[in-house]
Formats: sequence, C-alpha cells, structure tokens
Amino acid sequence: MVSAPTPTQQTVYRILDANLDRAREGLRIIEEWCRFGLNNSQLSGVCKHLRQELGSWHTAEIRAARDTPGDPGTDLSHPQEEQRTDITSLLHANFCRVQEALRVLEEYGKLHHSNMGIACKKMRYHVYTLESNLMGYHRHQLLWRSHLYLVTSPADNLFAITESALQGGLTLLQYREKIADDLVRLERAIRLRELCHRYGALFIINDRVDLALAVDADGVHLGQQDMPMAVARQLLGSQRIIGRSTTNPQEMQGAITEGADYIGVGPVYETPTKAGKAAAGLEYVKYVSQNCQIPWFAIGGIDMNNLNDVMNAGAQRVAVVRSLIQSDQPTLATQYFLSQLHRIK
Repeated sequence: MVSAPTPTQQTVYRILDANLDRAREGLRIIEEWCRFGLNNSQLSGVCKHLRQELGSWHTAEIRAARDTPGDPGTDLSHPQEEQRTDITSLLHANFCRVQEALRVLEEYGKLHHSNMGIACKKMRYHVYTLESNLMGYHRHQLLWRSHLYLVTSPADNLFAITESALQGGLTLLQYREKIADDLVRLERAIRLRELCHRYGALFIINDRVDLALAVDADGVHLGQQDMPMAVARQLLGSQRIIGRSTTNPQEMQGAITEGADYIGVGPVYETPTKAGKAAAGLEYVKYVSQNCQIPWFAIGGIDMNNLNDVMNAGAQRVAVVRSLIQSDQPTLATQYFLSQLHRIK
C-alpha cells in the first residue's frame, strides 16, 4: 500500500508542479517563435526536446498535489507582465521564466528524486546556450533582411527623426556621435535603443564597445582604427553584431577574415561626415558586389538623386546620414529608399 505524502512532501510536489508548468509553458512560447517566426527547425527542436524531458518528470504523483484555488500566487501580478513592447522583450521574459523555474526544480527536485536536480541543472545550462543561439540568430536574420541603415548625426530633434524613420520601416540604426560627454551619450543611447526595440529594429553603437554593453545594444560598428575585431568579439560574445568600415578590397577581405558580420563600403561619394577622406567611388561598390558574401552597405553621400547609380553598381543595401537626419519628412524618405531598394530583390 502506497503511503500518503507527508505535508512537507505535498508542499514540495506543489512547488515542483507549478515550476514544471512554468518552465514548459515558457519553452513553448519560445518554441513557437523559433518555428513560425524564424522557421528554424533546429532551434524549435531543441525547445521541444527540453519540454519533453521536463514532461517526463511531471508525474501523476506531482500533478495530484496541484491546488489552484488554494494558491495565493494566482492573483499576484506585475505591470511588466501585462505588456510586451517587442519580440525581444517577449523572448527575454520567457527565457528568464524558464531559467528561474529550472533553478527551483533543480533545488526542490533533490528532495524528490536523486537524479531530478542533476537533470534540471543540465537543462538550465542548455537553456542558457539556447538563449545565446536564438538571440544571435534573430539579430542576424534581421540584419540580412535590412536594406536601409540610418547612421545618426547630432540633431536637436534626433529622437523624433528616428521614430519617424522607424515608422517608415527602418530596421537598422547606428548611434554615431563623436563629440559628447559620456553621460549624454549614455542617455541618448538608452532612448534610441528603446525606440528601436519598440519597433523591432536593430540598434548598433558606433565605435564604443563599452557603451554597447552598457545599454545592451544589438552590436557595434568599428572603423579601421578602432578596437581589433577579436577583442570586440571576446567582449560582446557571439550573439551580437559587429560591423567594420572598409574603403578598399584589402580592408574588405581583412574584415571578412576577422569575422565581421557586415561591412560598410565607402565613402562612395565625398561627404562632410568624413571630411577630407577621398571617395572610394562606384568601382569599389562594383568590386564588393562581386566578391563579398556577407551583408554590406554602401555608404557616403548617398541620397535620392544618386541612389540608382549606387544600385546600378551592385548595391542592394545602403547606409545614409543626412538624407534622413536632415529630411523634412523622414517617414516618407525612408519609405522611398526602401521602395527603391526592394525593387532589386
């Protein structure tokens, strides 16, 4: 005859039941994005395997201890649980939910079965790896889909301009400001990152790896004289994006060899943003179009008047500064650029 669980065992079972549900639900939410949002069978398969492994521990004995009407936690909530601003925040919230639940299962599972704590610990580390791989994949997929790249310059109405461009369909923004106090840069970077994530766009920091880490940016863009790519990668990890400016074939090949996720190609035309720097010209654009297999953005003096010339040279992606920052109608300007660039897809 099987003896009834003691009050302590009953409490442990309730804790295990609640956290098994929580972990499996969170994994299912993540799995649905991997399956339908990313169309990635490998990542969705990892989620499914973890759910099934957790299900094997969710025995009838544990389920029988469930007491939903008597659970005081069912009425508890937090304002942050009531809304999700974008897919990144949704995924982050559910990864946190799964990881926290697995940590609870790891500890209380030791009181239930000698192997449960060990199994949940292994699963928790698998989830950490899954998070890195998924977030990195999500960022890189969006990078490949981005054809217009806005690089900021100082402007009194910078945030309004940026939001207008995002409303027009912009999916890639770089915060570039060479002369400003770090506290000012930090505040502006945080506001721009929030805007980008609200609209589902990537947010890149120019030059400053430390600032990119401080504001949890999606990546960093490095010039030829900036930090070595290997050091930046070590600091940023594999899931964030690193871009490199290039002006000639040698720099292009060097950036690819170093592991850049994308490159800037230019300046195509002379521009005040790079005062005194000779234009790389359309010939370099043609060369890159024939020899570069990673995403690349033609940059430097590109506007509505010369966009077709740049596209005819082989560019499918362009980066702009003044064409949007100084535009009277950034939303319409963004839509125009995108409509032209999407013609060649």
